Amino acid sequence: MVINGLFHVAIKTNDLEATCAFYCSVLGLRQVHRPDFGYPGAWIACPMPGGQAIMHIYAGGPALGAEGKAALGSGAIDHVSLSCSGYHEFRERFARHGLDYREFLVPGTTLWQLFVYDPSGVQLELTFEGAAESGPPPDMSPGRAYVAGSSFFVPDQYPKLGADR
Repeated sequence: MVINGLFHVAIKTNDLEATCAFYCSVLGLRQVHRPDFGYPGAWIACPMPGGQAIMHIYAGGPALGAEGKAALGSGAIDHVSLSCSGYHEFRERFARHGLDYREFLVPGTTLWQLFVYDPSGVQLELTFEGAAESGPPPDMSPGRAYVAGSSFFVPDQYPKLGADR
């Protein structure tokens, strides 16, 4: 018996267009074919040949709670971590889209991290091998440095993402 790795993460959303825009336009992932489950959604994959869907987005049916809306935030999951490259390009892209983010340098390692939220309030940790990155290391100043357990997601201040926004 063996676990081979993480297959995908399923995320509930009230705004499919904004969520797809975040993962595709901001993070640079791509939308791939999704079977017709009878409710709206999307599968998001890494932009590489044969890249499998790592994010399954639910936008109706099972995504809806008792109030008819998907809950916001990560619940008991603190964050989803993605292995990345291009640290400073991601920072610039977040700024260009008006997204708040935090930075972190993992103590005693060469790992650099960026923390950002998707439109549904799911916190993402983008992790980089700092030795392979150019430019200055993460900004660890107060207000910019990531503080574990401290949310900086403000739903009513989240920028509008999507084609018609």
